[in-house]
Amino acid sequence: MTADSEVKIQKLFRFQDMDIWKKAMEIGDQLLDVADNLEHRKLFRFSEQLRAAALSISNNIAEGAGSDSPKDFAHYLNMAKRSAFENANMVMAFSRRGLLDEAWCQQTLQALAEECRMISGFIKALK
Repeated sequence: MTADSEVKIQKLFRFQDMDIWKKAMEIGDQLLDVADNLEHRKLFRFSEQLRAAALSISNNIAEGAGSDSPKDFAHYLNMAKRSAFENANMVMAFSRRGLLDEAWCQQTLQALAEECRMISGFIKALK
């Protein structure tokens, strides 16, 4: 199964309706595709690191959505934002090594910056 295939999953969790989670999943899909490509190029450590970080944004949003308090949820959202920064750093590092297309990098960095703004806004709304 690829990121391009449309998967219909029944909505059972509140995070599934959150725009910040949906965007994190879209970004994660793109980063996982890059991780797959890196693995095919036998860059296993880079692939492993990116794969973990790519999932970390949406994982933290989902985990935080299960919190019992806004303060706890905000903590997980902050971790999700930090994961977005980690992903941005890896995109820049891999770009410097000539492993990623420059236009794709710019687009992905813009998406990550937008995700960070969305998360920050959500955190403010929780307070």
